[in-house]
Amino acid sequence: MKHKDRNDCWLLISGKVYNVTQFLEDHSGGVKVLLAASEKDATDDFEDVGLSDDAREQMQKYYIGEVDATTIPTRRTYKAQTSTVATHQEDPGFLFKII
Repeated sequence: MKHKDRNDCWLLISGKVYNVTQFLEDHSGGVKVLLAASEKDATDDFEDVGLSDDAREQMQKYYIGEVDATTIPTRRTYKAQTSTVATHQEDPGFLFKII
C-alpha cells in the first residue's frame, strides 16, 4: 500500500513483488491500470489479461522479492444486504428496496 504512485509503484503478483515505476509510461494498458493494481494483490487482474510469454519474461527485470503470504490482508467479501418486507396478499408483484 505504501508503493502506489507514479514515483514509487510496486505490484504484488502471485506472491512476488515487482517495482514497475520505470515501466509505467511504457505499459500498453496505461499508467492508471498499474496504479490501480498497486493498491491490492494484482494476481487475478494480471492473470485475466493473458500476457504473452515475452511479457512475462520481461517482468523479471522488475522483480524485487517475495512477500510473506501471512502478511497479506485477507480479501474482503461482500454479502448482499437483505431485508424483510411485508407484502400485500393480493398483489404478489415485485418489491424493490429504495435506498
